[in-house]
Amino acid sequence: MPSLTLFLELAAIAIIFAGIPLLYLWKKPGFSFFQKLNWILVFMTFDLIVFGAFTRLTDSGLGCPDWPGCYGASNPFHALSDIQQAESALPTGPVTVIKAWIEMIHRYLAMTVGALILIQVTTAFSKLKSLGKKPLLGSLGLLFLVCVQGAFGAWTVTLKLQPIIVTIHLMLALVLLACLTVYAQQSWEEKNSVVRAIHIRPLSMQLVILAASVLFIQVFLGAWVSTNYAVLACPDFPTCMGNAWPETDWTQGFTLWRQLGLNAQGEFISPVALQTIHWAHRLFALLVLVVLGGLGWRALSLATPALSGLKQISKLLLSLLLLQLITGISNVVFQWPLLAALLHTAGSAALVFCLVRMSYWASWKPFVQKKMSLI
Repeated sequence: MPSLTLFLELAAIAIIFAGIPLLYLWKKPGFSFFQKLNWILVFMTFDLIVFGAFTRLTDSGLGCPDWPGCYGASNPFHALSDIQQAESALPTGPVTVIKAWIEMIHRYLAMTVGALILIQVTTAFSKLKSLGKKPLLGSLGLLFLVCVQGAFGAWTVTLKLQPIIVTIHLMLALVLLACLTVYAQQSWEEKNSVVRAIHIRPLSMQLVILAASVLFIQVFLGAWVSTNYAVLACPDFPTCMGNAWPETDWTQGFTLWRQLGLNAQGEFISPVALQTIHWAHRLFALLVLVVLGGLGWRALSLATPALSGLKQISKLLLSLLLLQLITGISNVVFQWPLLAALLHTAGSAALVFCLVRMSYWASWKPFVQKKMSLI
């Protein structure tokens, strides 16, 4: 059972880490503190997702095999003797000094996001009279979500990187990013203004939701590939093991509740099952390119000079799709290089951000601004 001292030390570290962006927000001019805090949370969560991918890709997920500390300490310095002992006993194992630091920095970043959300809740509460209940309720929902995410982070360690737990941990991180972006793009403080700006929404919300649903499924498949270490199960491209349609085992490949590297019976998972996991992600990528690419071109065609923000997001979305295609192929052709794998995860998170931003210009009944000409 973790000691009270450990929790207090970790809380102090979280406060110090959170103080850095808060100091930046305090000194940066323009916009309100509340608006800046909301957007810095989006930025920090994106960084957390990328660093989480780095933790997973460097096999550092069990760099500290307990939780929330490292061998009962708040940092690897205080646990150095235990770490070195574990590393000496198993030099190629999951515990090394470097991996311990990577894992703990990931946890520090997660605690920082949690601390900043607590400040967000406090700020929303202080503005209850001027902004109403919605910002506070939304912030409390974000706090609940980050607590659930923290629980899955703990289970990731205690259940020894069980694939479905690690996959859900990543999916929840992307859901948190999406929810924080939705929250940040709300004009909470402008809603009380007497002057109301006309908000043109030319995009179809149905199309945005379709694209988000397709992307959600694809990210789950990609996370399932990564957490099962199935990236190199098909070492060639565009074929898999030299076949246009490889042998598959969908039942074993997509049995969700099982240990890492094992099937439901506790035996080693078959290469065919790993091929199936990889192949599913590859096939579904075609649908993602069609749906998200179509949304990007549609948004670009509707982006008038007055909607410069939509135009920028549309271009970013199309560029990210190209990046995902290049990095996805690079992972196979160049045997899963760290940089390509990191960019692939970062691209997925950025696509989630783009779709949420596009929803700002979307409506269930789109309003398209008509072009007018002077005679």
